[in-house]
Amino acid sequence: MERLDCRGLSCPLPVTETRKYLEKLSRGGKLEVIVDTGTARDNVSRLAAREGCEVEVSETENEEFILTITKK
Repeated sequence: MERLDCRGLSCPLPVTETRKYLEKLSRGGKLEVIVDTGTARDNVSRLAAREGCEVEVSETENEEFILTITKK
């Protein structure tokens, strides 16, 4: 599984970086994206959904979000 750390990046950078990784990801591949704001969580989730991916979101104790994106 690929891992992309977008903590500390302001939107739209988390979305832009995630899009680059999704373009290279093969069907069935997984990408884990770490973000530290609710806005980035929502925007990256919307991008993944538009691209036809499945998204699972979990929150860490540090109030960060881990988005596990599976490309269908």
